[in-house]
Amino acid sequence: MMRRRTRLLQVASIVVAMLLALLPLPDAIVPFRPFWMALVLAYWVLEHGDDSGLGVAFLIGLLLDVVQGTLLGEYALRLVVIAFLLDRFRSRLRFYPIWQQVLAIAALLVNDWIVTAIVHAFLGQPQLPIATLGAAAVGAVLWGPVYALLATLDRGRR
Repeated sequence: MMRRRTRLLQVASIVVAMLLALLPLPDAIVPFRPFWMALVLAYWVLEHGDDSGLGVAFLIGLLLDVVQGTLLGEYALRLVVIAFLLDRFRSRLRFYPIWQQVLAIAALLVNDWIVTAIVHAFLGQPQLPIATLGAAAVGAVLWGPVYALLATLDRGRR
């Protein structure tokens, strides 16, 4: 079971990721906005998978749906798929060097883009522009610093 300080750090990191998702950006770089919540969730699932699983991903996704004003359940589905895949391969991914983790996170973020495209196609909503795949690349590049920051804060509290 997670300690109280680790749980507070988890909540704080989720709140920061939510604030970063709401941060207004110029129109030119909006398609490249990384999926901050997926990066933060990826850290918690990889490092504390027993306490941060599908239920946590679903609840965070519903909260993000409400905050972003999207279709209720869209972010929840996206985060649950990411959490499931991370949890499924957790025992391997945790021990990969960071550059291999970057590739795995990039694949997860591209998969997230595909899931979003499928949801939009079923609902008859406009498809995301192909430029939004740039967000997967930016998210993959940011995985190293996000992981290092959260790991430092997490281990400093243990």
